[in-house]
Amino acid sequence: MRHSVRGRKLGRTASHRKALLRSLATSLFRHKRIRTTLAKAKETRSYAETLITKARKNDLHSKRQVMSEIHDKEVVKELFGDILEKIGDRAGGYTRVIKLGKRIGDAADIAILELVDFNEVMKAKDEEKKEQKEAKKVKKQKEDEEATPAVEDANVIEETKDEKKPKKRGRKKKEDKEDTEEKPKKRGRKKKEE
Repeated sequence: MRHSVRGRKLGRTASHRKALLRSLATSLFRHKRIRTTLAKAKETRSYAETLITKARKNDLHSKRQVMSEIHDKEVVKELFGDILEKIGDRAGGYTRVIKLGKRIGDAADIAILELVDFNEVMKAKDEEKKEQKEAKKVKKQKEDEEATPAVEDANVIEETKDEKKPKKRGRKKKEDKEDTEEKPKKRGRKKKEE
């Protein structure tokens, strides 16, 4: 029985699971938002929140404890700098798990794990990407205009009623035909005489 057994095994050995959680936590602190399976997100949430709680003390011992778990110095600097400024006042609940639904390939539940007070960062990144796309679009339009030669507008000339239109070529009228040729006989069934 699993009485009081905490945590998920995630189908991995202890060392593999530890490496996975470290990697996910590092990505979370670097990008402020990650997309993963629901089970991994829930397990990473508790792991990352304990690291943030240790970092809140902001002394040498806590820095060494966090650095023993996260091996990227830039991410540790960011954790003790930007992240603590934003979410250091909170009593807990530094992360949020948002369910997205099922993945197409294997129907695994997918979720987003994000740091709570970093919505502005994500919105700023989205706006920056949008501006880059618009700038690229404008640049492409300018290149297209330069590449294609300018087409001159055609002058429109209106017809007047006085001008004679050329005659249409086509069949001759019946009167003209009768004069020149005999009528051809009709082909088809003959009607029975009664």
